[in-house]
Amino acid sequence: MITTYSLDTVTKEISENFPPAEISDYCAQANKIVWVDVTDPHSSDFDVIAEEFNLHPLVIEDCRHTHQRPKVEAHQGYYYIILYEAELVGGKDDLELRELNIFLGENYLVTVRTRPIRAIETTKRLRQSWSDYSDRGVGLLVYLLMDAVVDDYMALLDVMSDSMDELEDKVFEDFSPTVVEDIFRIKKQLLSLRRFITPLRDVFNTLLRREQPIFSHETNIYFQDVFDHLIRVNDMIDTLRDIVSSAMDAYLSVAGNRMNIVMKRLTSISTILMSVTLIAGIYGMNFDFMPELKFRYGYIFALLSMVAAAAGLYLYLRKVKWL
Repeated sequence: MITTYSLDTVTKEISENFPPAEISDYCAQANKIVWVDVTDPHSSDFDVIAEEFNLHPLVIEDCRHTHQRPKVEAHQGYYYIILYEAELVGGKDDLELRELNIFLGENYLVTVRTRPIRAIETTKRLRQSWSDYSDRGVGLLVYLLMDAVVDDYMALLDVMSDSMDELEDKVFEDFSPTVVEDIFRIKKQLLSLRRFITPLRDVFNTLLRREQPIFSHETNIYFQDVFDHLIRVNDMIDTLRDIVSSAMDAYLSVAGNRMNIVMKRLTSISTILMSVTLIAGIYGMNFDFMPELKFRYGYIFALLSMVAAAAGLYLYLRKVKWL
């Protein structure tokens, strides 16, 4: 489905849902800013935007095939950008990445997506800003869109940071084998985020490049702010990865210490039982000429010897903190 918007920079009026066949006519007007949002595109939708915006067949092919690497490509008169929106979904906070394709021209913006993108809905809700800052041109729409995407990254990482704090508490206070599964899950999510977020620095470097300016200096300031947020996001990812590694080391250390404690206790119990078994074994031998064999209180003496040996070893092991 193709949804069209047009902003008149002179009258500040916003037109929507004009026929896709008129897109090129709107783009030809210098005072018009055009945004075309393509959701769940079909083959005919790709043909329409390729014809109306004169897009290269190779970028249309990349747009048709999802799961592309985040990137920016410069073409004659426009840029092709791929980025991803991230969200934690489900009861287990599974990471979901949604691809967004962007065609950015001098006075037009085309967004192509197969799944709902929250940043686009956020940008649509800020309709008043379109009119108030129409002098920023298409750069305003791109800024609002990318700023929403990057801000969602920061919110997501804050949630993951809180989860790591809870996992660290579980490691030291309520040790559970399921903790390691959660740690590995977050580690995998951070790796995925880093793989899809780090290339965005190249995207912003290209958009902010002075030798090939796309936006005015005033608009570049806004993009510089988003770029700074993106750097913070990358730093947060690296910090969280260090925390995850530390949590894993702590988990292994705690597991090793617990195992040592268990082995100490088992060894102590075995030592106590061995002393008792030694006495029982000696007095259980059926030799005719054995001391105390005919002793009237031999049975009680043997039992008391076992108790005394066990109690002595127990007190000693308690003193050296093995029990």
